[in-house]
Amino acid sequence: MSIDQGNVSNEESCCTPDGGHRKSHHSDKVKNNLVTRLNRIEGQIRGIKGLIEKDTYCDDVINQISATQSALNSVAKILLEGHMKSCVVERIQEGDYEVLDEVLVTIQKLMKK
Repeated sequence: MSIDQGNVSNEESCCTPDGGHRKSHHSDKVKNNLVTRLNRIEGQIRGIKGLIEKDTYCDDVINQISATQSALNSVAKILLEGHMKSCVVERIQEGDYEVLDEVLVTIQKLMKK
């Protein structure tokens, strides 16, 4: 399954060292997609807060929380796919197999949610 994030090339989303810090370089299309999704999620969070303040029925609030978690998971999937197709592949090609352990830890963290 491929997450729609635009065309990803190594130049666009490769995680590169920047003065000792790793950095991700996403295309403007991918960044805009992620920011749009995160803005929507931010609105959902504010909506949940409003529901709680208005003493909305608990099940309705829980359903909104579930939808928000699903939206966050979609953002994570887009980032993970780009990371695996660029950063991870590049590091493996360079002989850095420790990246596999890093990805496995990341996936375990995502699956706990």
